[in-house]
Amino acid sequence: MRAHQIMARHLITVGTETSIIKAAKLMMDHHVSGLPVVDSSGRLVGILSESDFLRRSEIGTQRRRGRWLQFLLGSGYAAADFVHERGRKVGEIMSCDPITVTEETPLPDLVNLMEKRGIKRLPVMHEGRLVGLVTSADLLRAVASIAHQILDPTADDKHVHDRIVRALDGANWCPLGLQVSVRNGVVHLRGIIMDERARQAAIVAAENVAGVKEVHDHLCYVDTYSGFYIQSAEDERAAAGKAAKVTAG
Repeated sequence: MRAHQIMARHLITVGTETSIIKAAKLMMDHHVSGLPVVDSSGRLVGILSESDFLRRSEIGTQRRRGRWLQFLLGSGYAAADFVHERGRKVGEIMSCDPITVTEETPLPDLVNLMEKRGIKRLPVMHEGRLVGLVTSADLLRAVASIAHQILDPTADDKHVHDRIVRALDGANWCPLGLQVSVRNGVVHLRGIIMDERARQAAIVAAENVAGVKEVHDHLCYVDTYSGFYIQSAEDERAAAGKAAKVTAG
């Protein structure tokens, strides 16, 4: 998937001269956490986000630096802080020179940029013009949309079994003596694991195979030093239920 497939196209923008009160109201009214900022010609010049409202004199959260730090940083930092904490216009508190992407930017690149830069939104540009905005919420919706994709018509039990085995085969955490059984899309995993993290990895691998409806965990953890073993929580619950029935009977 690429940026143009998940981006928001109908954008709410503000100008550099827009008051921060109006901008804050727009964000609340439209339930958005950030707004692109454009100049009079419509050119993108910045991004206004919730974080730009955190250090404000109105609520007493302005930045307080010690005297020595103020001295080391110089007067320019203090002046910039003052503007950001007391500025009345969007252009005075926005983040300038926003990082942008194109319509063809792949989703992995979008995620890498967001993680590396610590940002939640990326303006999408086409020939220097703002055409969309991708946010972390859009990525969440992209994940959710997978649930509505058409199921693979070849995902019968035999195909599901083979695909799970292939998905696990070769992984250094693959359970020893792996046994996979599938009936009507319901999967049962059996085998031995040496690390509890391998349990979740095996379950996730099975869940990601088309046609799988649910996964039952029968993997047994074995400590390589002591030989101590632990059944899966599912098997322990089943055993406890049987014991309770025997006791009651």
